[in-house]
Amino acid sequence: MLRENGFTVVRLYWPDPSALAALAGTGIKVVVGAPNDVLAELASSESAAAAWVRQNIQAHPQVTFRYVVVGNEVPVPQTEHLVPAMENVHAALAAAGLRHVKVTTSISQGTIAVHLPPSAGEFTEEARSFMGYVVSFLERTRAPLLANLYPYFVYTLAGDIDMSFALFTSEGTVVQDGEYGYQNMLEATVDAVYAAVEKVGGTPGRARVVVSETGWPTAGGAAATVENAMTYNQNLVRHVWKGTPRRPGRKLEAYVFAMFNENLKEAGVEQNWGLFYPNMDRVYPITFNAS
Repeated sequence: MLRENGFTVVRLYWPDPSALAALAGTGIKVVVGAPNDVLAELASSESAAAAWVRQNIQAHPQVTFRYVVVGNEVPVPQTEHLVPAMENVHAALAAAGLRHVKVTTSISQGTIAVHLPPSAGEFTEEARSFMGYVVSFLERTRAPLLANLYPYFVYTLAGDIDMSFALFTSEGTVVQDGEYGYQNMLEATVDAVYAAVEKVGGTPGRARVVVSETGWPTAGGAAATVENAMTYNQNLVRHVWKGTPRRPGRKLEAYVFAMFNENLKEAGVEQNWGLFYPNMDRVYPITFNAS
């Protein structure tokens, strides 16, 4: 199903053995998570991280792993374990001859205190307490920072953002930020993350941000329609090829959330981000090789 629909990379939030077995030998790259509930254990010792890597990475030699994402939107009380866990997993992968599998973490849009203008982007005070250490690790290991970014929520919560700016349909520059002009919210938010990274010690021009979640819901809330979701995600595919104003010409790596609608989540938009229904029917058509 993945190859038939043009998917070349998938993100798994935990190392589900059946999913990894299905992906073995397909050539599809896999971004796999070490969930928040194992952070303390992974941080406790290199041997604990080595055991996790043996069980969840080395046990699947036919899977093409791209990143190990240590923690997803880690709550502040657990962030004391974050960088030690990343260090230990990185060491375990290197010892296993898997240094090419980069170790990172994914942050929420809520860690960004200021989005506009992008040059004013900075992390919240809580996030600044640990993001400097994260950025230092990522620079040293040449790994990207993953960020879950949703223009949909900026649009619905801010109240002063035009929908065309959120959907990539603005006809001209909406936000002028010095030498940089922005026609859509996602690129502005990505560049705000770059600015925030630099403000906690990141080297200008060296960091790389990956959009590890983005999308638009088809039902359950304001502006949540099939038409808007299709417009957002198809335009996303078209825009990633050109980068952002701060990183022009450098393809923006981005992951659409989600593969399936999830009827077990709370009612509202949370159930309705999928490209497919649970029965495998498409919610709407989208092409992933658009340019």
